[in-house]
Amino acid sequence: MKLNLKSLSLPELQQALAPAEPSPVAVRKVFASVFAHGASSLEEVCQAPQVPRRVADFLRDNMEMTRLEVVERRKADDGFVKYLFASPLGGRVEAVRIPIFDHKYVVCISSQVGCALACDFCMTGKLGFKRNLQTWEILDQVMQVRAEADRPVRGVVFMGMGEPLLNYTETLRAAQILSHPAGFAIAGPSITFSTAGHVQAIRRYVREGHPYRLAFSVTSAIPEKRVKVLPIEKTHPLPELVEAIREYATVRRERAMIAYVAISGFNLGREDAEALKATFEGIPIKVDLIDVTDPTGKYLPPSAEELKAFRDHLQILGAPIARRYSGGKDIGAACGTLEASQYGGVVLPPPVTAG
Repeated sequence: MKLNLKSLSLPELQQALAPAEPSPVAVRKVFASVFAHGASSLEEVCQAPQVPRRVADFLRDNMEMTRLEVVERRKADDGFVKYLFASPLGGRVEAVRIPIFDHKYVVCISSQVGCALACDFCMTGKLGFKRNLQTWEILDQVMQVRAEADRPVRGVVFMGMGEPLLNYTETLRAAQILSHPAGFAIAGPSITFSTAGHVQAIRRYVREGHPYRLAFSVTSAIPEKRVKVLPIEKTHPLPELVEAIREYATVRRERAMIAYVAISGFNLGREDAEALKATFEGIPIKVDLIDVTDPTGKYLPPSAEELKAFRDHLQILGAPIARRYSGGKDIGAACGTLEASQYGGVVLPPPVTAG
């Protein structure tokens, strides 16, 4: 069976190419051709400068470069673009191109087909878990978005379909390639993993000392409330998660990002703010508020007055409070709405290729 070049980190590539006796320069050139320069085919890699013939022949005999199929590109009114991909390994996943002002993009990518966590306000969770994505499938989302972008891609967030820490090996390898200077050259702190709270994986992540950031989905510091929307509370109770967050903040010497989905009439009272304060006492945090987006209508976003009152309550934390914009609602690209859907916005034509 041939190896997929898009699934190999630089050390893994060096090991795989060892029978061809490449120089370190040749290995790095192959790696950069795939990831930094976005080669579209194996032959393009083989013909890259400083790739010796014996290495090129070995690549042709032992390697392959598979691609995801772009089913469609759909643009929302606010400029967000959702890519719907089909994989030859089965299943469809989505990635979202997020404009940051007018000078760069961040790409929100998927790590699994479906998701096993079944968060009650998340459409991906309603799909159930199908399978983990391989490294090349994760990276190809970024590669194809980057190839069509009119601005540089400067950040990646693992906040699409799936729980990335339940696909630990593949997502961490992808992040290593994304951040490598000869790969995508995206700064480590500009790569974020969003987790609903898989405690063992968080502790492993902290032990290994990765440079990427974690965002912890809490949504309520009252366990009886949290379990209603985040079933993971049953297997990883909030006190265990909080201790893992404490370790993370202590080791990294930075504020932990607490993602808080704002749901009208549910988790925005004074008692919710007081629970956050009591739960995270002594832990440096910052709270990232994001309005719920639930196409089923079961959960509604807060009114402006409700959100303002909650932000006032949160002042007792003495911590930074930010409101994160979740764009692309009209095309199913907002947080919690990814379900491999096709509606709304404008369908973009494929880019025109030369020749």
